[in-house]
Amino acid sequence: MDWFGVRDERPEPSLSPRSRRAFLWGAAATAIPGALIGREVFAQPAIGTWSGFDPGTICRPRLIRAAETYRLPQPTPLKVAWNANAVCLSPVVYAAKTGIFERYNLDVELVNFAGSTDQLLEAIATGKADAGVGMIFRWLKALEQGFDVKLIAGTHGGCMRMVGSRKAGVTDLASIKGKTIAISDMASPAKNAFSIMLQESGIDPNVDVEWRNFPAQLLGVAVQKGEAQVIADGDPNLFLIEKQAGGDFVEILDNVSGPYAHKTCCVVGVRGELVRGRREVAGALARALIDASDATTKDPAATAAVFAPYTPASAEDIEAILRTLTYHAHPVGGDLKEQIAFYTNQLKRVGIIKPSTDPAKFADHIYQDVLT
Repeated sequence: MDWFGVRDERPEPSLSPRSRRAFLWGAAATAIPGALIGREVFAQPAIGTWSGFDPGTICRPRLIRAAETYRLPQPTPLKVAWNANAVCLSPVVYAAKTGIFERYNLDVELVNFAGSTDQLLEAIATGKADAGVGMIFRWLKALEQGFDVKLIAGTHGGCMRMVGSRKAGVTDLASIKGKTIAISDMASPAKNAFSIMLQESGIDPNVDVEWRNFPAQLLGVAVQKGEAQVIADGDPNLFLIEKQAGGDFVEILDNVSGPYAHKTCCVVGVRGELVRGRREVAGALARALIDASDATTKDPAATAAVFAPYTPASAEDIEAILRTLTYHAHPVGGDLKEQIAFYTNQLKRVGIIKPSTDPAKFADHIYQDVLT
């Protein structure tokens, strides 16, 4: 499906990358609350008290109604698809295990979906699942194909990092040129995100580097064998690879710096029919997942403990990872629509989204405000 009327937009400023790696190890060892390097930690107001947002924190959603008004009149079953390997989605489990979904009268069944994004969105669009949570960098291209799925909220920012091997001489952006970047698949959100960031930094992602696909668990092995010198992936997989490498890797880029510092990475999508016919159910789901994200901001150790059975990483490692993510960044409504348009435009620049797609029109088509 084409979205006609191409609109040119000025490029965003260059990234100013900063390392999260040192913090990851420090947080794992000391678990110092709020010790986020270079980031703001926002005090979360009581449920139902938000009526606007601070201009300096543009991702904070504007929730007009008190939380209690989103509670459904009777228990409502809902199937929510997610990827149990993604530690960044641990608030979804937290919401299921601690009664947050029940607070809104949602009887949620979590469906672990490990298939392709196209298959996941098709499952939502056709009613095999009612909703799902996933990475916007992967979802936008699939949604461009016309799936009847609406994005209703962001849940957090972060999730992806690019690291270079010291032994291979890759310690900064300049040294990436001519190198091979190991990724878990050729349509991975990490490839999409870092293609944009490399281009913004003056490196052609289609000419100046080579992207090579390896099984996720073998990304570190690929570097050890010299088949790649850089890894672009998410945690906990990348965290565990770095830990095993004993200090060889140095962080080059992440998706929580520069113009991405206050933007969401993962989003909630719901069946279009559900939004049109039972908007209040979609609103209750969005509100519940925002509550779970806020709870993770306040107490990442509690969320880590709930998620630990789903991953080979320890609860301490999970907590360290969660502290690097921006769970206060969960846009809805117009804020979400603006971010969708921003990402769409960025993906156009690297040839992932069609040149004919108008970012603003596309964003208006695939997002839905269910909270105001």
